[in-house]
Amino acid sequence: MSYVKYEQKGFIGTITIDREKALNALNSEVLNDLEAVIDSISIDDTRCVIITGAGQKSFVAGADIGEMCNKTRAEAEAFSARGNAVFRKIEKLPIPVIAAVNGFALGGGCELALSCDIRIASENAVFGQPEAGLAIVAGFGGTQRLARTIGVGKAKEMLYTCCKVKADEALKIGLVNAVYSSDQLMAECEKLAGKIAANAPIAVRATKKAINLGLQTDIDTGVQIEAAMHASCFETQDQKNAMTAFLEKRKPEPFVNK
Repeated sequence: MSYVKYEQKGFIGTITIDREKALNALNSEVLNDLEAVIDSISIDDTRCVIITGAGQKSFVAGADIGEMCNKTRAEAEAFSARGNAVFRKIEKLPIPVIAAVNGFALGGGCELALSCDIRIASENAVFGQPEAGLAIVAGFGGTQRLARTIGVGKAKEMLYTCCKVKADEALKIGLVNAVYSSDQLMAECEKLAGKIAANAPIAVRATKKAINLGLQTDIDTGVQIEAAMHASCFETQDQKNAMTAFLEKRKPEPFVNK
C-alpha cells in the first residue's frame, strides 16, 4: 500500500495517511489503501486505533481536487459513495478510533476525523468544510456528522460560510476532545488509547455499538439496545473475573478478551 501505513504496538494500532507532498489529500488510491488497512485490523489483537496524517502540517487537507475537477455527475456520485463507504467502515469498526489531528483537517479531512470516535488536535490544527466555496456540497458525510457532533446551528454556519475553525475554537464547540502541542499529540493519543485498551475489550466494543446504534433511534429503542449489550457481557470470562475481583477487594487480572 503506497499511501497508508499501519503500525501495531501492543493492543494499539496506528494508521498514517502518508501522502505528505499533497498534504495527505484523499484520492481513490488513498481510499483504497485506507479501506484495505481497516479491513485487515484484528479485533482479537487490537483494542484501539489511532488515525493521523504524515508530517506536521496536515492531517488530511481534503479530497483531491485534481481528481475531482472534471468528474461527471455520475462519477462524482460514485466517488462520494466510495468515500462514504470507507468512512462508514471506520465509524462501524467495533473498536474505538481516535483521530490525531496534526494540522489541516479540511473537507474530506474534517469528515474523516468526524468518522472517528474521539478527536484530539494539535495546536496548529485547522478544521473546515470549504465545499460551498468550490461550488459543491460536502460528499463524505460532512453535512450529517458535523451537525450530529457540534449541533445544527454551528454546523450550518461552518458549511454555509466555509469558515476555518482553529484548534482552540474546535475545543470550545465540542469538535475535539482535547488540544496539545504538536510534539505531545501522538504521545497523548497513545496514552488515551492505552486507557481504553486497559479496559475489558468486549465491554468497550459493546459500549461503542450501543452508542452508535442508539443515536440513530428513539430513547425507548435506545435503552433496549443498551440492555441487550449490557446482558451480552454476562457471558464473558472477563465479566466473571472482574466482578469476582471486585467482591474480593483485589485488582482484577488483565482482561483476556473472552
